[in-house]
Amino acid sequence: MKRLVGVFVSLGYSNPSTYINSGNVLFESDKKPREIREEIEFSLKKEFGFVIPTLVKTEQEMQEIAKAIPSGWQNDSKQRSDVAYLFEEVDNEKIIEELPVKKEYIDVRYVKGAVIWNLDRENYNKSHLNKIISHKSYQSMTLRNVNTARFLADCK
Repeated sequence: MKRLVGVFVSLGYSNPSTYINSGNVLFESDKKPREIREEIEFSLKKEFGFVIPTLVKTEQEMQEIAKAIPSGWQNDSKQRSDVAYLFEEVDNEKIIEELPVKKEYIDVRYVKGAVIWNLDRENYNKSHLNKIISHKSYQSMTLRNVNTARFLADCK
């Protein structure tokens, strides 16, 4: 994580910090997200030797996504609730219809920038949630549990 933060420091971003070992980096910049993404991806490839697709969300976007998560949705022993942050190329509400899940076992919702879902853990296998990994759009999303999503949205 120190090397990762170092990349952000070298790019001149303010206050870079990581959240756990998830690859999430919080930082400040006046640049546009597309420009930031290009700079970061170029620098990560230079530093680590391979391409790392990078998703950049603004503080406001993160907060709007977190607000869309119903307060009763938790990630605990009874429920599983996740946020799939979407890259621009798949960011549209039609993605819900494309996902290979059984909607009678899982509550799936689209909010600009993400797909959020909740299910009872006892219905995990019935929901086919694990089939998302083989879906064509999976490479254009990054998943976090709702606890992480809420934390990242509240960081200042």
